[in-house]
Amino acid sequence: MNAQDVWKQFRIPHERRGAVVSRLNNLLSIFSERRYSYEEFWALKQVSFRLEHGESLGIIGPNGSGKSTLLKLLARVMKPDRGEIETVGSVVPILELGIGFQPDLTVKENATIYGIIMGLRRSEMRTRINSILDFADLTRFQDAKLKNLSSGMQVRLGFAIAVQTEADVFLIDEALSVGDMEFQLKCLDKFREFKKAGKSIVLVSHGMELINDFCEKTLYLKDGTAEVFGPSHEATARYIADMKGTVATPSVSLV
Repeated sequence: MNAQDVWKQFRIPHERRGAVVSRLNNLLSIFSERRYSYEEFWALKQVSFRLEHGESLGIIGPNGSGKSTLLKLLARVMKPDRGEIETVGSVVPILELGIGFQPDLTVKENATIYGIIMGLRRSEMRTRINSILDFADLTRFQDAKLKNLSSGMQVRLGFAIAVQTEADVFLIDEALSVGDMEFQLKCLDKFREFKKAGKSIVLVSHGMELINDFCEKTLYLKDGTAEVFGPSHEATARYIADMKGTVATPSVSLV
């Protein structure tokens, strides 16, 4: 996986404020046309990194630094405005889990449909459905309508399906923030299986210990730019130092 000079821009609308008379006319008119000006916001600016086959990447940084935006670009949910992203092999995003679920269908029916959407064949779903439900701890709810489950249970179901796919790269956005400790331990075991099988993980997390355990390299984003890209223990140390308001100068390569 290779990202070269990646930029991503969003346009933020702001309603124009006119004269008092104009505003009163707008209030009186049901079909008044609103006028907007737009602010250009660069969520990512000149971001570059390279990940070799079988390596895993941590993405860290404060809220609003561009982490989730970068994951969506890697997942091809969005396109960069500048730069290029190259991926080799199949990529499965474990991002906004559960999109596409149908609330009036049962848990088992949703699992089957979602698995097919994620690229699994019907025959594969028939053989894997029990292990999926068991992983999500939803076997006893398999015939319940999905709308009767909590949002956390639905995300667990989405995660359990996504990790069944035979992908080369898994993009994971704070997957361990849902579920209880038992489910989180299941997720960690699944990550270890990925690593042993030579698969790559791109992991967004605020847990520095998790990043250091699973990722050889880490990208530290700040205000949309690559503050540091290098070995995980050095990048996380820099991030922690910055959060504490201190200055740290580890020997890492700056992008």
